[in-house]
Amino acid sequence: MSGIADISHISAAGPALGAPQIPDAPFNAVYLGIGTVAWVVAALKIRAWRRDPSPGLLVVALSIASPATAFVVAAPVVYRLVDRIAHRPNLATLFVYLGIMGFSAAAVVLARMWTPPEDRVEARVWDEAAVETWRPVRVRLTAFAVLVTAMIVLFFAGGPTRPETPLTFDTTFATIPSIALFLVLYQGLFGFALIDIGRVCLRHAAGLPDGPLRRGIRQLAVGAFVACGYGVSKLVAIGAAAAGTTGTEWLSTALGPAFAALGAVLITNGFAGPAVAAWIRRRRDYQALRPLWDLVYRADRRLALEAPPSAWTERLAVRDLEWRTARRGLEIRDGQLTLRPWVTPSVVPAATALAERAGLDEAERAALIVATALRCAVEALNAGTPPRPREDQIPLPGLDAEPVEERAHLVRVARHLYAPLTGEALAAATATE
Repeated sequence: MSGIADISHISAAGPALGAPQIPDAPFNAVYLGIGTVAWVVAALKIRAWRRDPSPGLLVVALSIASPATAFVVAAPVVYRLVDRIAHRPNLATLFVYLGIMGFSAAAVVLARMWTPPEDRVEARVWDEAAVETWRPVRVRLTAFAVLVTAMIVLFFAGGPTRPETPLTFDTTFATIPSIALFLVLYQGLFGFALIDIGRVCLRHAAGLPDGPLRRGIRQLAVGAFVACGYGVSKLVAIGAAAAGTTGTEWLSTALGPAFAALGAVLITNGFAGPAVAAWIRRRRDYQALRPLWDLVYRADRRLALEAPPSAWTERLAVRDLEWRTARRGLEIRDGQLTLRPWVTPSVVPAATALAERAGLDEAERAALIVATALRCAVEALNAGTPPRPREDQIPLPGLDAEPVEERAHLVRVARHLYAPLTGEALAAATATE
């Protein structure tokens, strides 16, 4: 146990004197970087789960947090700190591998939750698991619990007392039978989980329309299969070390970690990509609706709960975008209904004629009509024109749009609001009055 007193002098390559020293800095940077980014993604998933609790979202958060913790602990600087505090060499290795086992367990649960029953042909990857899904989930979790417990027993039974790091632990102690079995169980469970979740993700991605969700799920699958290279490299190196063959340690210390790092980046990005794309879309919609919101706010300030935010506040808005955008859409709708009595009848035919001449599709045509009508109504209101009676008010397109389509319609209206074509339609409508 004397080697525990100061293991800070031991390099990532191992403690042997005269052995080539592998610098810690690259491994610290890569492992801490990946672990930190993954923990940020996990924290966002946990935050989303707290807002809208669901089993699937919680499992996703755990499947990111577990390997994120493993990457942080695997960084040499943290690894040595753990061993110094625990006064036991290589205990950090066990924590690293248990973190990966946490991902493996979560992955097989997600694979079952994301595999819809045969009668749910239209089911999507994020659907909640059906009742019949939980039985195979419990069976797999029980098997994982038993095998992980066996791994812990084998680790302590092997009693690796010489300080190492996760890079060199496998090949250094592969000659100890209990450690070798510990490593085989670890790699087997990890590989099974990667193939299982990768297969399910590929199946779902093939049935989804092109977009961020499909790309994210494909990245999950690619990352899982790339990470399998980690297990293959490690098993070859472990087998060679157990047989007394030298010269293959680089498979465990270089190639394996490279596969693991690349796979972790792809998997993390696969989880985060669709969420980031949704956040960008919400922020873009929130900002795109500002001109339209300003128009109705100037017409009737009672429509809004608060005064318009400054331009810098708008640019820096990063939180609660869904709520802010939904509220902005509702206030615009209220403003549209408020302005409707001042819409002139000539607006619709004038805007329709210009839209047909410009070759706009139905959605863009509706947006042009509404944009022209709102600008016309504001001008009439500002000019003191009396409102039209209810029976003479002009119905505008988009008022009966489904909620899922309403925001896209309002964003199109906002983009048409001050477009040249809208100015022409407004001039044409005014000329016919």
